Amino acid sequence: MLMRDETREKRERMRDMPGLRAIWNSGGSTFGSWTSVPSMMTAEATARAGFDYVCVDMQHGAIDYADAASMIPAIGFGGSRPIARAPWNEPGIIGKLLDAGAHGIIVPMVNTVAEAEAAVRACRYAPEGARSWGPTATQARTDRPYFEWVQDNVACIPMIETTQAIDNLDDILAVPGIDAVYVGPADLSITLGLGPGNHDESTLFTEALDTIAAACERAGVVSGIHATGALAADRLGRGFRMVTVAGDIQAMKSGLATELALARDEHHSADGSMY
Repeated sequence: MLMRDETREKRERMRDMPGLRAIWNSGGSTFGSWTSVPSMMTAEATARAGFDYVCVDMQHGAIDYADAASMIPAIGFGGSRPIARAPWNEPGIIGKLLDAGAHGIIVPMVNTVAEAEAAVRACRYAPEGARSWGPTATQARTDRPYFEWVQDNVACIPMIETTQAIDNLDDILAVPGIDAVYVGPADLSITLGLGPGNHDESTLFTEALDTIAAACERAGVVSGIHATGALAADRLGRGFRMVTVAGDIQAMKSGLATELALARDEHHSADGSMY
């Protein structure tokens, strides 16, 4: 009985939790994490760390739809807001991820107005979009009828990650139905001729970030970015309000390496030999 009561209380807290769009509309910022491992246990553990959102990565993670359909509710049960990155700007998989309960969709490689409009259509029901009705898995998880809930909560988040997208940015941001855009620094850096990764030492890179953040501010669209904990203060200072600061694989590698280093340090003498 006690476990049943705790589960009920957990569900009530989740239903009372403001959505990402409500946080952004009130001027707030959000920190998130990324999941690439196909595991509902990893997804829930990540959520329980306290992130504002946890993203299920179907583009570059080792995650298929069956994995995502179990990871998305696990993130919600862990107390966070599940979002997903679709493998591509394709309405079938975007609709299925939303039907599984994703609170938002990150859509890769949106470079033109037409591609931005396609992303919005896939995320919205008519008349704003063309998403098909059928939220079989998720309609019981919301605090009001799902058709009403999605109007205020589901976020459409195209990725801005090329110089072509920056050239078209103001027009992309003017497309109705876009709640945020999300910068992929690696692909952006590649198209800038810098190679993959963050290149904060490069004025070309930092000016591109500032251009994106400023355009989003003018348009009233949230700017998001893939980052790290160490980069979070800089990204917030530049105006980004959706900042991914960790990922499951990176955290696991770092944690394992730290524990192994501690163990080796404890069991070796100054000259490197075992005690």
